[in-house]
Amino acid sequence: MSYQIGKVADLAGVTVRTLYHYDEIGLLSPSERTSTGYRRYDEADLERLQQIRYYRELGFSLEEIAEILDEPGADAAAHLRRQHELLSERKARLEKMINAVEFAMEAQKVGIKLTPQERFEVFGDFDPDQYDAEAQERWGGTDAYKESARRTSQYTKEDWQKMKAENEEWGRRIVAIMDAGLASDSPEAMELAEEHRQSISRWFYECSYEIQTGLAEMYLADERFMATYEAIKPGLTVFLHDAIMANAVARS
Repeated sequence: MSYQIGKVADLAGVTVRTLYHYDEIGLLSPSERTSTGYRRYDEADLERLQQIRYYRELGFSLEEIAEILDEPGADAAAHLRRQHELLSERKARLEKMINAVEFAMEAQKVGIKLTPQERFEVFGDFDPDQYDAEAQERWGGTDAYKESARRTSQYTKEDWQKMKAENEEWGRRIVAIMDAGLASDSPEAMELAEEHRQSISRWFYECSYEIQTGLAEMYLADERFMATYEAIKPGLTVFLHDAIMANAVARS
């Protein structure tokens, strides 16, 4: 049995445009074509698409997925075992965060004062000062970093609160789009990707599409960035990355 591209898109929860893209880059090419040139996907194609979806959910880039799936000797069972391990690790991290937040909520409700260790154990080994030093080391010589440092040094408490409120509102709206089942390359998702870029330009430094796409790749590569977005909604990091990429292409 084989399936037309529209049916496959519906089954997998992706757009036809995404499947065209996968075919163009050689990640997933349909095994059959009709005499009139229409794509037809068989069961093996669907299995490969399933693996692609799993790895995308885990934050892998399309290039990394292609290398993983085309690795000699790897089979579907091996991929499922690996994905299960990665998902289990993510689940454990999220459960730790949930437990810590619930503990803090309960402590606040009954008036228990948390120790410094209890208050900050949720963050694990993440040290904001160390991260700031790393940012200065990596980008300290750039105009963007200098502009960001200049602006933020002048912000008041009210400025930071306003920024936080804007970010939270943006987070609620992008989660609503995901919950509605809209694709990352939908107009609604790309508009929020554009708001993301404009917010950086407004609060920190002039963020070009080239800079923003570089940031999107970094969000996937650095677990600290990923944790920030995954805490809003699991899968948001990949969704935002793809929306940023689609928006940059559409507006170029």
